[in-house]
Amino acid sequence: MNIIAWVILGLIAGAIGKAIYPGHQGGGIFATMLLGIVGAFLGGSLMTLLTTGKLTLTAATLSIPGIVVAVIGAIIAIFLWGLMTKSNA
Repeated sequence: MNIIAWVILGLIAGAIGKAIYPGHQGGGIFATMLLGIVGAFLGGSLMTLLTTGKLTLTAATLSIPGIVVAVIGAIIAIFLWGLMTKSNA
């Protein structure tokens, strides 16, 4: 059941993150889910760091605040991916 929640959270967060972030991001539905899942981990870890002062690998949950944190993480992941794949041509 947990995997289904991760897929749903990833799809929602990735789609919202791609819609908010300016510009065109490639990839299909699987890339969107992967981006959202990475965003959930990134956002959850950053939220844990800000609230407790400890950096641990945690993920956002399937709730409204969890989706918000995952979307913020997905936007950060889009930005970082754009920096890594940017060509100097």
